[in-house]
Amino acid sequence: MTDSTSKLDRGQTRILYELQRNGRLSNVELAQLLGMSESPCLRRVKQLEQDGVIAGYLARLDQRKLGLPVTAYVQVSIDKQDDRLREGFIARVQAEEHIIECHAMTGTSDFMLKVVARSIDHFSDIAMRGILRWPGVRGIESQFSLEVVKANGPLPVSTREVD
Repeated sequence: MTDSTSKLDRGQTRILYELQRNGRLSNVELAQLLGMSESPCLRRVKQLEQDGVIAGYLARLDQRKLGLPVTAYVQVSIDKQDDRLREGFIARVQAEEHIIECHAMTGTSDFMLKVVARSIDHFSDIAMRGILRWPGVRGIESQFSLEVVKANGPLPVSTREVD
């Protein structure tokens, strides 16, 4: 995948699909599952890693069992006229461990944060004594998740071009 015209072949997409379902598969298990020999399977996985298609491996944790049952999505509006304030906001987001995702957005807000917390009171502290007091933040709007319907779904992989 070194150039933008390269495509994933069927074997690569099958590898990606299976590794998204279970990133702990050994090469032997993966090769058997796909009906491939071990050496070509390992070469393909290594190439996908080298090309950055496989960005890494991680463990999915149960946030409730870690004492973080509250999930809030926070729309943040900032003063866009000042690049320094924007950069400072991004640095603060990176440093706040309870903000687990941040996306720059189109529309009425500038950023969407995914925040996990121990309780509504804990979230309130993060929002009111934290985010709202950050330089450049004009306002926030929060929405709470009532139930996770789907999370960490695998990315759709096919033989379409990838960059």
